[in-house]
Amino acid sequence: MSSTKGAFTAMLSHRCPVCKEASLYENPAVYTFHNLGQMHRTCPVCKTNLVPETGFYFGAAYVSWGLTVALWVSILVALKVFDAMGWIEFGFLTHPVTFLSTGMVATILVFPYLFRLSRSIWAFMFIKKSGS
Repeated sequence: MSSTKGAFTAMLSHRCPVCKEASLYENPAVYTFHNLGQMHRTCPVCKTNLVPETGFYFGAAYVSWGLTVALWVSILVALKVFDAMGWIEFGFLTHPVTFLSTGMVATILVFPYLFRLSRSIWAFMFIKKSGS
């Protein structure tokens, strides 16, 4: 199957790693919270097995951890830049509550997307086209 979507765009939009058309999830809307992690067992378009073995997506926890660390580092850098520009007063050791509260709010807000993105990245790393 050919696709006009690039792999990176398909991965960010939680599409099948083989055909890059169908959503990996039964409910493609990220912020509805109903069946947030409920995935198709096979791709509705190309019939690729999206759950090759029991516990396959446990490894996505490592990807999720990396994405969360990147988020927190980005928040720290943003706060330091805002401090340098004079928009806020921020020091990592002098204003830890600012860093922690900003980080927690951001983590809670982007959790559903990061949860799904980590599984999508994991699928793109390990699920390949079988056969021809």
